[in-house]
Amino acid sequence: MRMAKAEYTLDSVRAALIREEDSIIYGLIERAKFPINSQTYTQIPHFSASLLHFVVTNTEAVQAKAGRYKNPEQNPFFPENLPPSLVTSYPFTQFLHAGTASININKSIWKFYIHELLPLFVASGDDGNYAQTAASDLSLLQAISRRIHYGKFVAEVKFRESPQDYEPLIRAKDREGLMKLLTFESVEEMVRKRVEKKAMLYGQDVTLNNDDDSNIKKYKVDPSVASTLYKKWLIPLTKDVQVEYLLHRLD
Repeated sequence: MRMAKAEYTLDSVRAALIREEDSIIYGLIERAKFPINSQTYTQIPHFSASLLHFVVTNTEAVQAKAGRYKNPEQNPFFPENLPPSLVTSYPFTQFLHAGTASININKSIWKFYIHELLPLFVASGDDGNYAQTAASDLSLLQAISRRIHYGKFVAEVKFRESPQDYEPLIRAKDREGLMKLLTFESVEEMVRKRVEKKAMLYGQDVTLNNDDDSNIKKYKVDPSVASTLYKKWLIPLTKDVQVEYLLHRLD
């Protein structure tokens, strides 16, 4: 019989967040292979929403049947009316506080992804590969969602380590105080620098031509996009999830 996942620790959640950086950066690179393909985001015939919405809802339905959302680390974009799992449930550790696992801000992620992030790094144009574009969008959206919602696990670990620091703020419903307690600007700056460096390494064009000017680097995605993604959205939204989680931690 398989054993349930080990208890979460501050080191393990940090390692998970660092690993997720790789998935997000590779997701950016994969999405950048296609132009904006705006028809992916407009309503399609016989469906009340966009092609991306169609691909995501149907993919999530299949993945729900396969048991994906039994894992508390996974959060669907469209949780309404998901079919039940058809597979035997794995004994995931029940680590999160009851009643907080349902925190889901994927609607906000969906909005900034389409309207703000994509224009930062995707070329204009249309190559007709709408289904492939939607598939790459879904992969990147899921990686971004995992990273942001992992804030629930970060918050639980931090609470268990120092409940005396958090309980007074939680009882006072002090969002600002909780946000201040969770914010470490030096760590955030280190994360931004690391993801930008990873984007440089993972996304550089490699050539065997020795005549190329080694001082001129070409990248599949501008490395600053990775840093901006973390600075403007991923880090702030992860902290928003942590605060929301903590506010319900004593319920």
